[in-house]
Amino acid sequence: MAKLIYTAITSLDGYVADESGSWDWSYPDEEVHAFVNDQERSLGTYLFGRKMYEVMKVWETMDDPEPLMQDYAQLWRAADKIVYSRTLDDVTTSRTRLEREFDPDVVRALKDTASADIGVGGPHLAAEALRAGLVDELRLFMSPVIVGGGNPALPDGVRLDLELLAERRFGNGVVHLRYACSTGHQ
Repeated sequence: MAKLIYTAITSLDGYVADESGSWDWSYPDEEVHAFVNDQERSLGTYLFGRKMYEVMKVWETMDDPEPLMQDYAQLWRAADKIVYSRTLDDVTTSRTRLEREFDPDVVRALKDTASADIGVGGPHLAAEALRAGLVDELRLFMSPVIVGGGNPALPDGVRLDLELLAERRFGNGVVHLRYACSTGHQ
């Protein structure tokens, strides 16, 4: 059975973007980027909401000479992608399908049959997966910045007991926290 993993780069106060929608403070340096790439290697499928897909689809054609960027682009291209959107007309990347509605039962079945772990990207889609008790693991990269508001990484109204599996501090002040989710207390 595959795990569903939610990864987010957040401010210390828990936002993936500030009130103006900016997330320029979250760009990973080389050390963090290499670690993210290594974490993503276990994923065979990504689940994205529309906004996250639109941000991430640049990796489909990324031709950056930087080895870390090339590495991530290869990981992106090799993975299957499911985009959940009621407003997108179509998807423009390979190995990608469009779904109009997030169906927890379909995702449960995917977890049961997938040969590799599944990543969920974007806080709104992750919130649906968290509410449905589908997320097995949280991987949070806490950036050393407080933005004071914006798009929260985690939803209100969800209670999860977490077990700390790993932590790592990076030279730029980012801290990675990896938790197992217990879905018994929502």
